[in-house]
Amino acid sequence: MTGAWIVAIFVAALAVVILLLLHRTPAGDFLHRHIPDTPRRRILLAAIAFFVTFAGVRALTWSIHNHVGPFHDIHMGGRHIHHLVFGILLLLLVGYGWLVDAGGEAQGWRLAARRLLCVLYGSGAALTLDEFALWLNLKDVYWAREGRSSLDAAVLFAAFLIIGVEGTPLWRGIVREIRTARH
Repeated sequence: MTGAWIVAIFVAALAVVILLLLHRTPAGDFLHRHIPDTPRRRILLAAIAFFVTFAGVRALTWSIHNHVGPFHDIHMGGRHIHHLVFGILLLLLVGYGWLVDAGGEAQGWRLAARRLLCVLYGSGAALTLDEFALWLNLKDVYWAREGRSSLDAAVLFAAFLIIGVEGTPLWRGIVREIRTARH
């Protein structure tokens, strides 16, 4: 199975799990109560997707590089297709989705679509930034010393997401909920 299919299945499964958690469990209401600000909620979802996708794609590329498991690179016409390509396509799709959805009340399917766009944005950013060294050097340096710049870029972006989330209201809410549940 190629890495592309694994990444696609991984991102789709991540999106489904997050959407199900937010729409079929009390987690969605909990999130709304403790992070009332819509941009913070969106950034939080993108950050979760970013971290999970980044970790997953790093593990997958490590396994491909070290010949662990049945995984292998994607090749078309003798050319290696990097996961950066799929990240860019996801980011383009999300941008288009936000253009189509700009404004309006977010309820029902529209809320689910917006949450999906947040998850896909985080995953697309992870796939793209994981190969930042490729953009910078215009050659495949993923496992070389120069590949370290991909990790640096991902860490900077992750810090940016965390600052955007500023999850303090959520963590305070969790502590309050735990204290209330005990009494």
